Amino acid sequence: MVEGLRFLWNASRGDRLRPWRSPYLRWRLETYSGKRAETVTARDFWDLFWAEKRQVFRFLRWTREIKGYAGASEER
Repeated sequence: MVEGLRFLWNASRGDRLRPWRSPYLRWRLETYSGKRAETVTARDFWDLFWAEKRQVFRFLRWTREIKGYAGASEER
């Protein structure tokens, strides 16, 4: 869970209290949903998050797994 929050914290840098304004997250939303990044609103962001919450949590679990692999290779 910590890695997921860390990813969201870093991905929304500069717009942490308004993640739908983050250029990176807008770009990700555009590539995932096809909705133009310039037209993304808070409602669009949260609607997509709610509709795809399983995929979001799956992605966050993946980031934790990748972080584990990176940490294991640094210890060698």
